[in-house]
Amino acid sequence: MLFGRCRAAENAEAAVEGLGARRVLLISSGSAARTADELAARVPVAASIRDAIQHVPAERARAAVEIAKQHGSDVVLSVGGGSATGLAKMVARDIGIPVVAVPTTFAGSEATSMWGMTEGGRTVTRVDERLLPRAVI
Repeated sequence: MLFGRCRAAENAEAAVEGLGARRVLLISSGSAARTADELAARVPVAASIRDAIQHVPAERARAAVEIAKQHGSDVVLSVGGGSATGLAKMVARDIGIPVVAVPTTFAGSEATSMWGMTEGGRTVTRVDERLLPRAVI
């Protein structure tokens, strides 16, 4: 946990550097656009997804995984609420990279190893300790 008033970008940069990451996949929700822009100016963003939505639809998760693979992402930086963190966890689960979370709401996902995804109208949740964010800003 890295705290500090008006220090989200600085702390995210430190967390990403601490993981040795060089190709960040930045995932955010629309409501967190300003914060995502501030972070993008400080970390080596290889690709961005700026439209995370609730309940992590499976097709969105698959698309995000492909984007991460295409750009050689080595960390996922989520900015926003549970939707952004949830999508980041799906990428991390499928390609084995760490998550750094910058929650802008208290969804709780940023502090757990639980993931969830919706497909065919059915939401599946599981726990995977590898998905616990390595840093929470």
